[in-house]
Amino acid sequence: MWYIGIDVHKKMCNACIKDLEGNIQKELEFPNKSTGTDKLLEAIEGREAKAVIESTGNMWLRLYLGLEEAGVDVVLANPKKTKAIAEAKLKNDKVDARTLADLLRAKLIAHCYVPPESVRELRSLVRHRITITRDMTRVKNRIHAILDKYELEFTGTDMFGKAGMMWLRGITSKLTELDQFIFDAELRHVETLKGLIKEVETRIAKESAESEDVKLLMGIPGVNYYTALLLTSEIGDFSRFSSANKLVSWLGLAPRVHQSANTIYNGRITKEGSPRVRWALVQAARSAVRWDDHYRTKYQRIKERRGDGKAIVAIAREITVAMYHMINRKEGYRFSTDSFKT
Repeated sequence: MWYIGIDVHKKMCNACIKDLEGNIQKELEFPNKSTGTDKLLEAIEGREAKAVIESTGNMWLRLYLGLEEAGVDVVLANPKKTKAIAEAKLKNDKVDARTLADLLRAKLIAHCYVPPESVRELRSLVRHRITITRDMTRVKNRIHAILDKYELEFTGTDMFGKAGMMWLRGITSKLTELDQFIFDAELRHVETLKGLIKEVETRIAKESAESEDVKLLMGIPGVNYYTALLLTSEIGDFSRFSSANKLVSWLGLAPRVHQSANTIYNGRITKEGSPRVRWALVQAARSAVRWDDHYRTKYQRIKERRGDGKAIVAIAREITVAMYHMINRKEGYRFSTDSFKT
């Protein structure tokens, strides 16, 4: 058996191939493209091999899929956990190709979940919507900056709605020529982004309507079709978590535990995992508190003792627990979550 550690970068990859005893058999550099994958496969010479790639953005995906298709047993390593393991077990804080090969031999790799292609595509769709929305926010902020410069203020409720846009187009006489040029360009940018957002939301609605898991999660107060699709695509296979608490921890919603002498107390949440999912759950929690009596009562009770932030996170955790059991049991939301034990 050969063990292959691969250090992936945007343009180039470095690989170290070791045998069972840890002897280096080969080291090579190859481009991070399909021809590079072929070069690595040639170096393996058809031997039985396992490979590990450290998760770095999306730079690992092409190589991972190429090796997987060729029959190589390949795993994706969690960078943060892998570095901690390397420091503790190998006394090495540099996680390079050689280190990855050694960790793979010793079965010390902290794996990352790799969802199937269908889930990866839904993730891309949802993240595309997030990107466009952030672009819209930046454009609106630039428009606000120009208005502030000239002490112009809209008195309506929605400056970027129909009435607001008419007002924005009508202030031409108050700006300098160059500022007007920039301002007009930003207004056109807003209109373009509105169209893109409408298109992507239509597609998200279509994909959501075809997902039974999304339909289940929409039964939870505060969870709409967009939030449900974001949650299911970002989390992927719910059954890979042995308990709801494991999912809560993976999402970074579990409080840190501190111990001093015989005293154990909880601190702030860990914020591990996907910030997108945490954001979605917090937004869902705020909506649930606004519209659902059960969540509102619990929120108020916790808020009185521990403040708004901790109260909302507690609601987000409860929604996560309900979500975990609903997906795994394929059953709808219940008003009382007593049956949804962690």
